[in-house]
Amino acid sequence: MAEQSEDSGKTTETLMEKIAEKIHGHDSSSSSDSESDNEKSAASSVKAKIYRIFGREQPVHKVLGGGKPADVLLWRNKKISAGVLGTATAVWVLFELVEYHLLTLACHISILVLAVFFLWSNAQTFINKSPPRIPEFHLPEEPFLQVASALRMEINWVFSTLREIASGRDLKKFLVVIGSLWVVSIVGSWCNFLTLFYIIFVLLHTVPVLYEKYEDKVDPFAEKAMIEIRKQYAVFDAKVLSKIPKGALKSKRV
Repeated sequence: MAEQSEDSGKTTETLMEKIAEKIHGHDSSSSSDSESDNEKSAASSVKAKIYRIFGREQPVHKVLGGGKPADVLLWRNKKISAGVLGTATAVWVLFELVEYHLLTLACHISILVLAVFFLWSNAQTFINKSPPRIPEFHLPEEPFLQVASALRMEINWVFSTLREIASGRDLKKFLVVIGSLWVVSIVGSWCNFLTLFYIIFVLLHTVPVLYEKYEDKVDPFAEKAMIEIRKQYAVFDAKVLSKIPKGALKSKRV
């Protein structure tokens, strides 16, 4: 009987110890969960306070549209990105530095390809090889219709924006567009269209990846620059823009 009472006492003690351990473990897990929630909320509040260029809230990859084009621009696959940039550089060197013409290049490539296939097809009896298998190309209709539809939408948007700017409803937007066109005209006088396109292409393949790498250092400088620009614009608005009479269409808004 004494042994049974001792065994029962031991079992009750072990049960009490297990219950206490579970209670302490639940308390510690709940406290750790609350601490992690607090850390997450603090991190989210800190992220919300960080200034990002153009007010973006998504990563650079998503801002660029995601997918393969964004992978190329951000050098996710260095071989593909280097190949695209190298091809663009070769085209620019060929047409700008060597001064080769597009029509001449297309004709020379066509002559070379046709001559190779023609000689190969007629020399098969002498070289004991099968004739070349020339693939058939059929361009699908749907991609061209999609591109045409997208271009139509973009052109209509440009026309509507230009109409809105020319109507005199938004003086700020008018000045921004005029200044942008003036800058583009100055840059266009320095170089031709192909060089300008190549410069933009190189910038698209270098600036995003550098910004993604050093965004924590770039964004504070951008914030200071935007604050200074807003101050200067406020001064310009108070001294110049506010004294310009509003357009007649301003009062006709519905």
